Amino acid sequence: MASSVSSTKIIKIGAQGQENVPDLVAIEEPLEIRLGIGSLNQREQVSLSVTMRTPGHDKELAIGFLFTERIIADISEVNSIEYCETVKPDEKGNVIRIELSSEVKVDEEKLSRHFYTSSSCGVCGKSSIEAIKVEIPEIKTSFVKVGASLVCKLPDVLKQAQKVFEHTGGLHACGFFELDGSLIRLREDVGRHNAVDKLIGSLLIEKKLPAVNQILVLSGRISFELVQKAARAGIQFIAAIGAPSSLAIEMAKKHQITMVGFLKNSSFNIYSGEERIDIEDGICN
Repeated sequence: MASSVSSTKIIKIGAQGQENVPDLVAIEEPLEIRLGIGSLNQREQVSLSVTMRTPGHDKELAIGFLFTERIIADISEVNSIEYCETVKPDEKGNVIRIELSSEVKVDEEKLSRHFYTSSSCGVCGKSSIEAIKVEIPEIKTSFVKVGASLVCKLPDVLKQAQKVFEHTGGLHACGFFELDGSLIRLREDVGRHNAVDKLIGSLLIEKKLPAVNQILVLSGRISFELVQKAARAGIQFIAAIGAPSSLAIEMAKKHQITMVGFLKNSSFNIYSGEERIDIEDGICN
């Protein structure tokens, strides 16, 4: 947690007036992702992306980003990933270089257009949507039904595991759960997308993708991009504390993903894939 939070002094206003007290806040710093590409005899460096993130699990974030954006398909395409040392002092620990296998072909012009569009205006029109879409492989598998009462327990388990959020209240979280409701792992970040990339990156590094029989739980709302990242990883069940967007629902239905929103310990809404939820097992508390 030490690298994810910072101390500051605040003026707290309450019923007793004002009080000068120390506080903890989530750290937000830029991470630049650089690629080493090309043949063994002619390597080239490309600055791929800069994202604002909470330090921690940076290598997972970078690997997850490459995978969910379909720059790599497998961890075997990565030769190495290290922090860059020959950078300015204030950039130390904030620049990562990933050496890709010489067999990986990268369209630099396409990447430039892709990330410029997604970072400059988000999903703001048909051209933007088409620019950020990635190819999603079709995954056929049998998924055991999950009880509605179990689904209702997931947000409390996620909250209890959020160590940094407990101290700062300022981070998004995503958790990966087994079908029995046990938490496999959790990642936090100031950015929703970064948290998901960290989680997916960790699974890719451990060669545990596609993740077809687990549940992804999100602490916030569900956007189109988050569903696309999940689909890319083979995730078939997404549950979120917040609401989904119309494009998120459309994407979930297209890839036959079960989507739950407004998840509480007493209720939730099903937007797609209701066949994977057993609503006869009992009601939420």
